[in-house]
Amino acid sequence: MNYKEIAQETLNIEAQTLLLASKNMGDVFDKAVEMVLACKGKLVVTGVGKSGLIGAKMAATFASTGTPSFFLHPTEALHGDLGMISQNDVVIAISYSGESEELSSILPHIKRFKTPLIGMTRDRNSTLGKYSDLVIDVVVEKEACPLDIAPTSSTTLTLALGDALAVCLMRARNFKKSDFASFHPGGALGKKLFVKVSDLMKKDNLPIISKDTKVKEAIIEISHGRLGTVLIADENNSLIALVSDGDIRRALLADDFSLEENVLKYATQNPRTLDDENILASEALVIIEEMKIQLLVVTDKNKKIKGVLHIHTLIEKGIS
Repeated sequence: MNYKEIAQETLNIEAQTLLLASKNMGDVFDKAVEMVLACKGKLVVTGVGKSGLIGAKMAATFASTGTPSFFLHPTEALHGDLGMISQNDVVIAISYSGESEELSSILPHIKRFKTPLIGMTRDRNSTLGKYSDLVIDVVVEKEACPLDIAPTSSTTLTLALGDALAVCLMRARNFKKSDFASFHPGGALGKKLFVKVSDLMKKDNLPIISKDTKVKEAIIEISHGRLGTVLIADENNSLIALVSDGDIRRALLADDFSLEENVLKYATQNPRTLDDENILASEALVIIEEMKIQLLVVTDKNKKIKGVLHIHTLIEKGIS
């Protein structure tokens, strides 16, 4: 049995389902977006079984991209949670057949509240279709399941339509990276989009020496600073150069090397600096990787030293 071919056939069937839905999409999507944008409350998503699992994911996507949303299970709604829905909300109800018993039981109550209802179903004449103010068609020619029974193409299409609606809402609200970051302060994603250079850079007890420092004194400062590098600054604390332990090791190979020599002789002149401590730490990491350096000096516009950002700090904090 060729499992690769089976997998490819599955993906092709589902891909064709998405393409067909894209071609047949009418103006109902525009109306759905406008309905949600006009909502003064929350976007409530509901469904049972696999439709419920898809609905829970959709609600999470809406909530994290600027549309207040939560998932409500129909059974829980019938036992008290129906009070979570108000007139100011909009409800998205998902049922491929449109005849889910649990979902159908709460539809009259939703309409009693006069809450706008968007149905996602294959049948506009189903119970869900008749109760809905708008119907987003979930029509598939064939499930990817070889028995044409298990929800596969239909769940993929439903999920994709939910993503499409979320993206439309993001565009309508001009939702930016900074907005996204405010909803994801924790985890790797939050760190990438939220943590700034100022949050991670070392500001105190920096290993700074003058341009007249000798090599032997610079080596001592490199050891004390624990950054593998010392900063050379003028009397105004403006950066002149950097000297790393690697610079010293390379200098040792020279015949005329002397510990009494001025360290500026072996320094990296005009090193790359960063004059904006408010950029994202992930952007600073890109600079460090592109320059193939370990330490990025943070300065003001006049090259006065404000702090340093080490690649080890970025790695330790999970910035990627």
